[in-house]
Amino acid sequence: MTKGQGISGRVAALSRSLFDTELPFGLRVWDGSCAGPQDGPVLVLRTPRAVRHLLRSPGEMGLSRAYVTGEIDIEGDFRQALREALDYVRTVRRKGLRSPGVLPSLPSLLALGIRLGAVGLPPKPPTEEAGLTGRAHTPLRDRAAIAHHYDLGNEFYRTILDETMSYSCGLWTSDAPAYRPADAQRDKLDLICRKLDLRPGARLLDVGCGWGALVMHAAERHGARATGITNSSRQHEYITTRLAERGLTDQVEVRLQDYRQSTGDSRAYDAVSSVEMGEHVGAENYPEYCALLHRSLRPGGRLFLQQMSRGRARPGGGAFIESYIAPDMTMRPLPATLAHLERAGFEIRDVQSVREHYVRTIDAWSERLEASWAEIVHRFGARRARIWRLYLAGASLAFEGNRMSVHQILAVRTRSDGGSGFPSVVDRSRVSWAPSGAVGPEADA
Repeated sequence: MTKGQGISGRVAALSRSLFDTELPFGLRVWDGSCAGPQDGPVLVLRTPRAVRHLLRSPGEMGLSRAYVTGEIDIEGDFRQALREALDYVRTVRRKGLRSPGVLPSLPSLLALGIRLGAVGLPPKPPTEEAGLTGRAHTPLRDRAAIAHHYDLGNEFYRTILDETMSYSCGLWTSDAPAYRPADAQRDKLDLICRKLDLRPGARLLDVGCGWGALVMHAAERHGARATGITNSSRQHEYITTRLAERGLTDQVEVRLQDYRQSTGDSRAYDAVSSVEMGEHVGAENYPEYCALLHRSLRPGGRLFLQQMSRGRARPGGGAFIESYIAPDMTMRPLPATLAHLERAGFEIRDVQSVREHYVRTIDAWSERLEASWAEIVHRFGARRARIWRLYLAGASLAFEGNRMSVHQILAVRTRSDGGSGFPSVVDRSRVSWAPSGAVGPEADA
């Protein structure tokens, strides 16, 4: 069947008549017809079930479910196709039933719906969606949410991440071909340690320590004595093994526990870090989280917080991310985070956006995913591979388009006399690197 005929042609014609919008991507349907530009990405509807997914959950979730189950495929540049598809869905939803051509076109829409197989029982959501129960952000549910995201297996994350196993935004200090994602992560880790002014013997608490990259870097490169907290059994298993291999068991301790369990810790740390963990805390628990960070520091001790943020209208990670990747994820606007920290007693010393660096970081993970695609499908399943392809592409677009951001926040628990512990004269040997000429803590450290 040729371009412009069949089901694809009717879809394109209705898009023009109803919404005054041309298809921005190629479209190919199971009847063999095609429409739209064919020299770029092509959206392939393989079965009528794809349409039922889209009708049952218009927008992000319907498109995600159809892609995860293989009812929809994308040929060509996946990232570009996703950008065009999401923009098109937003346009159609914005115009929606207000379009003057909707009522006269109802007979044609009904006929097309029948040909598309839209009539029938709605398909069930994929089993890979999180099915958490109970009240959000209780310790039990938080443990289940963390397990859904992080307990996929250390081997899976080894395939996606670099050798540092850092699952957070790196800092890219070079465009040289030999500069690798692992270098960007080590530069990020070193920057954190310098912002915290870690010196030999300093005591560091890392809340939400992931696979231990920061606590191990702080111990090996800066001589710190570090304690990490993780709620993931697989991460704890990985770190315990790595500490023994690297001879760090006397210098680094890692605990398998909920962050709320550390409130009884009587030790006052010289520095506290929490890198992209606050997104999992929840709005109602965020004051308690900030109070814990403050309580864990000695007077004059520093806090480093790296956290994602987004606008007030969409505080979560989005329907797809919260269903498939990080259930109960909450990202608050930056001013709200700073207000929480100040109410907990912190003085804010430095705020730095590294949003563009996250685009490069995520794209590097995407490249590793694509390079290992056959292996990932074989070992972890086609649906898991599709979920992560969609997740990484969508996240990259969100940071690129400034719908999401990520900030590094440096704060201090001031002493009773108001002192911060920051020197009044800059020690140039301790100057912290700041990307893109941003003003960093070197202004007063």
